[in-house]
Amino acid sequence: MGQIQVEKNAGGIEGLCVIQPTVHGDERGYFMETYNENDMKEAGLNLTFVQDNQSSSSKGVLRGLHFQKNYPQGKLVRVIRGSVFDVAVDIRQGSKTYGKWYGLELSEENKKQFYVPKGFAHGYLVLSEWAEFCYKCTDFYHAGDDGGLTWNDPAIGIKWPDVIGEYSGSGSAAGYQMSDGTPLNINERDENWPGLSGQNTPA
Repeated sequence: MGQIQVEKNAGGIEGLCVIQPTVHGDERGYFMETYNENDMKEAGLNLTFVQDNQSSSSKGVLRGLHFQKNYPQGKLVRVIRGSVFDVAVDIRQGSKTYGKWYGLELSEENKKQFYVPKGFAHGYLVLSEWAEFCYKCTDFYHAGDDGGLTWNDPAIGIKWPDVIGEYSGSGSAAGYQMSDGTPLNINERDENWPGLSGQNTPA
């Protein structure tokens, strides 16, 4: 027991949790528990996960902001290679922090995990040359249930680190790049999500 430290309500947004596991290391390497149900329950996180996912992306790839409309998922996310800037946006109708965002760097070095509960849009930007991203979900993926918000909606105002460019009225990656010249790599679907004001977000 006691193998994690949990920062609750990260960024002043109820439900978001930053989790720091205890790392046991020596000259041979390290060991850590990446998930322990008892420790999570002791921290007040009574969660049931039903699906694990993993993705691999190169520098400048931006994925998001995603949610499921009718089958919302809580996600416990971490990075096992490289680093990303991970973001959650509160889209819970009636929430006092509706439309607010919080972001943090997740990396293989800091080994932090981020719990994003149901009722949030989620996305991330790859900061390293390559990154492998893992996450546990509280519900299954349901094809056709996808929802999203544009990553650069000025009404949300996410400050993506190391990104240069100006909002031109859409989610297009054109005109944006990272400080070293790496262009943002965003798929067509993510470029065309509506902004917060034009989205029917889940209750």
